[in-house]
Amino acid sequence: MRRPALLDDPKRELWLAWYATVAFYSLYTVVFFIITRTQPPGRPWYTPTQVVGWFASRHEGLLIGFGLIFILGGLSATSIALITYSIRRMSVSRAFAYSYLIIYAVSAVPGFLFICVAMTVGAFRPGRNPEILRWLYDLGFLSFSGTMGVFLIGSLIWMVAILLDKNRVFPAWFGYLNLCNALTEVVVAPSWIFHAGVFAWNGVIAWWINVVVFGLYTGAFIFLLRNMILREDFGTGPLPDLLPPEGRGRVLAEYMSP
Repeated sequence: MRRPALLDDPKRELWLAWYATVAFYSLYTVVFFIITRTQPPGRPWYTPTQVVGWFASRHEGLLIGFGLIFILGGLSATSIALITYSIRRMSVSRAFAYSYLIIYAVSAVPGFLFICVAMTVGAFRPGRNPEILRWLYDLGFLSFSGTMGVFLIGSLIWMVAILLDKNRVFPAWFGYLNLCNALTEVVVAPSWIFHAGVFAWNGVIAWWINVVVFGLYTGAFIFLLRNMILREDFGTGPLPDLLPPEGRGRVLAEYMSP
């Protein structure tokens, strides 16, 4: 029986990581925006009674949605791994790749998992003291929005690596897009201070502008990572230009031939 061509593809691990990245961000969008309805975020000024009502209206969604995250959230590691690989492919020091890997591996806990745990705990026992539920409500949204600064350094590291790189792994404009993403991580910091207005965790600056920039940024790096895989020649010099589909097949056949 003939082996599937994918098993002999030298880029199979890269493609597996890329598809897992697409799957994770798709899951993330569905869970946070549709199933749990935790995005857009709740109001920071809610009273304990209003918070109780907020949890009650999302009870099943919080348990089911974040249950999926606890099962499949590990897929987030694939995007970190693939981005780390892309930095390793650049002409810059490996310190950039390892710094990025460590920062994002650690930042996923306060920036991603805290809200899942806090909201699930709040929904698990809806009869809790309303003040405790509001504490969990604040912890969830403040940890999710207010700790975005931990991603700031990671974005700047990727930006500097791209701008210094001579292997043309990513276009220079994406380096500057990293700077835009980094700046949005700064403007969410005041959400720890403001209960209402543009700087609150649901404000125009702290959330609405932030989520638009992050959406464009995420779509861009997923597309560019795909292009990087298509262009990858497993060398150490500049990546070749993207070939048309028929050219890619010919190069792959030559690479796999004995």
